Amino acid sequence: MKITAFNGSPRGAHGNTHVMVEAFLKGAEKAGAEVENIFLVNKNIKHCLGCFACWFKTPGRCIQKDDMEDLLEKYMSSDVVICATPLYVDHVTGIMKNFMDRIIPIVCPQFQKDECGQTKHVHRYDRYPAMIMISNCGFPEQDQFALLKLYCKRMREINKAEVLAEIYRSQGPLLTADHLVLKPVIGKYKRLLMKAGEEIVTGGKLSDDTVKKLEEPLIPEELYIQQTNKYMDEMVGKV
Repeated sequence: MKITAFNGSPRGAHGNTHVMVEAFLKGAEKAGAEVENIFLVNKNIKHCLGCFACWFKTPGRCIQKDDMEDLLEKYMSSDVVICATPLYVDHVTGIMKNFMDRIIPIVCPQFQKDECGQTKHVHRYDRYPAMIMISNCGFPEQDQFALLKLYCKRMREINKAEVLAEIYRSQGPLLTADHLVLKPVIGKYKRLLMKAGEEIVTGGKLSDDTVKKLEEPLIPEELYIQQTNKYMDEMVGKV
């Protein structure tokens, strides 16, 4: 199994998102998967021009010459792709959205109705990679990821995408916090992510127990809010 992670965080290897992806891939690799971790912030990905050349002039290929040609090849050659992103204004980052827009060449321009009466584009290929969504945010609650959950729901229903897992982490800044008390908490969470990676490789899905534990808060919400506000006040006071 080949798993490729596309990390849309502007902070790249220094971000909270990377902590999650790195641990997950470590578990997947331990279980026998071939893994690759790609930081989109380091790639030259131009904005989609909306010219539809990838449909009419050069079917399946964008006319722009940048890193997207290689990334698209990595995307389609993977068994599983991870879309990893911090939550920005309730959704993916601009970097990740730009990447998603540029994936449009993998479908054809023609329309077709599915069994539910929803219109979608005709698939260009017989095989597409399964998908995993990984995200974190600075808010304390897990329900902050409502839009990403809706996106994955639409991917399942409209595009018939195989979404193997959705891993969302509230209290994201704790993942890179340098605090002695938090080290065992973050260590435990990383081990859980590693287990998730192993489960995807060995069974193609996450166990109910793993899903439940991944949703648990790292620390009590009220304590998180209190400490976050204290930190924010200190930072504001330095201006």
